[in-house]
Amino acid sequence: MRVMADDNAIEFDSGSRRKFLTASAGVGAIALAGCTQQGGSEPADDGDSGSADDGSSEPETLSGEINIAGSSTVFPLATAFAVIFQQDHPDVSINIQSTGSGGGFANFFCPGDTDFNNASRPIKSGELEDCQSNGVNPLELVVATDALTVVVNEDNPVDSMTVDELQQVWSGDAQPANWNDVNSDWPDLEFEMYGPTEASGTYDYFNEAIMDDGEVPHRQDYSATEQDRTIIQGVEGSTSAIGYMGFSYYINNADRVKALAIDGGAGPVEPSLESAKSGEYTPLARPLFTYPSVDALAKPQVREFARFFVDNTDNTEIVADDVGYVPLDAETKEEMVFKLEGAISTVV
Repeated sequence: MRVMADDNAIEFDSGSRRKFLTASAGVGAIALAGCTQQGGSEPADDGDSGSADDGSSEPETLSGEINIAGSSTVFPLATAFAVIFQQDHPDVSINIQSTGSGGGFANFFCPGDTDFNNASRPIKSGELEDCQSNGVNPLELVVATDALTVVVNEDNPVDSMTVDELQQVWSGDAQPANWNDVNSDWPDLEFEMYGPTEASGTYDYFNEAIMDDGEVPHRQDYSATEQDRTIIQGVEGSTSAIGYMGFSYYINNADRVKALAIDGGAGPVEPSLESAKSGEYTPLARPLFTYPSVDALAKPQVREFARFFVDNTDNTEIVADDVGYVPLDAETKEEMVFKLEGAISTVV
């Protein structure tokens, strides 16, 4: 498979999906256009993806485009599924952009320019109204659970924060200048701060969970970006830096920065798949979503990719091992399958 990412070509070896996902997560946009099979007419056997559930109920050859925008957090998961899907459907081109949840809704999905919008928080009422005014009907599908992760430089002596301390650090009211302004035991270093833009679902969720649903204003004197790699680079390069992002991008760069344990009231808990799944990592464990347009499900390639996506949301090998999120449990997955098939039945 040849993957186009911005203007650079990446040769994808089916046995190195995790390496590809790590690289592509920092790019922000990819176009998957066609697979070539080697060694005969049978599809290449990928040891990592062999357990993926095809989910397809249509025997005809699929072709055409699938256009996806939205969350940088969901981007690596959508990319993983797209890579595997194309091994069986090489005539389908899948274009995925990392625009932030809100940026995807406002600029691509609600205007009717994309088939899916990925989101790291639920669609807002205003976004839903904008979509519906353009004849776009979003279908909300939960696809995984994330552990929003706060990161600092490896040489920073701080290992944990309470929720109150984290709120103070990012408060636009208090706006502390130095680390020891928040906690006298912390170093006398000036904050250098990195985080997502206001168009990001990660920003929205952080505001909801940490900043009292926006009651405490989020400070604006920080380096805002839609590229998680920029946050990693900034935090890695400064002892006084702090940032936050989705768990998947952190875990693929855990040798470069340090994740803080968060104390939600029961003692510090480190972000992990296990703590997110158990509910111990509170309040920063969160659901992740994709929103297909119901009308777009009338297109065979779109509805079969939607089925494939949902059918593999409980796939531990892909969702947890390759990407770094918590897969859905069987009950939630079945709810999503039922929801998707109900929507498909209205357009097919």
